[in-house]
Amino acid sequence: MVRRKFIQQVSCGLAAVSPAAARTRRTVTYRITGFTCITCAIGLDTMLSDQKGIVRSKSSYAERTAVIEFDPDLVTEAKIRAFIEGIGFTTQNLQ
Repeated sequence: MVRRKFIQQVSCGLAAVSPAAARTRRTVTYRITGFTCITCAIGLDTMLSDQKGIVRSKSSYAERTAVIEFDPDLVTEAKIRAFIEGIGFTTQNLQ
């Protein structure tokens, strides 16, 4: 029952996204240097989620990566990199 409700909510949410909105999003993947524990990756995701224009962030301590989906109309890739480096990590573009 719970699974069915979850799937319905996800399906409804996906249907609400217009093709135009999906086209305005970009994804970038960075190699991150400076993660010392899993909390660093979680903290980076949390801090990025508070930034204007960031749609989604998924960082991995084990892989030393961050995959960030963003709206280029609201934030530039350069600003994202500057933010990450401003909190003490270094980035290398993997795409």
